[in-house]
Amino acid sequence: MKKSKISLKKEFLDKIYELFNKAKSVKNPDDYVRKARRLAMKVNTPIPKELKRRYCKHCYSYFSSGNYRVRTRNGMVVYYCLNCKKYSKFIMHK
Repeated sequence: MKKSKISLKKEFLDKIYELFNKAKSVKNPDDYVRKARRLAMKVNTPIPKELKRRYCKHCYSYFSSGNYRVRTRNGMVVYYCLNCKKYSKFIMHK
């Protein structure tokens, strides 16, 4: 019997969370970010906000200590990726 789309999306979302948790402790976490993005695109599911802020939107490198810089400016959080030298801006909630 086929699984419903909702249960399939929940299953893949759990896998995406699992991949991001593995990326924390692995030597090369960028591969896990790529795999998580592929899974999300495969099932047409958006990656949750808290996970989107963990990688660079331009080069898809996982943000770990030493490869990014965080600044606050005008009610925004600015992430600067040291790999590709690009900025990602997010609105800061109060």
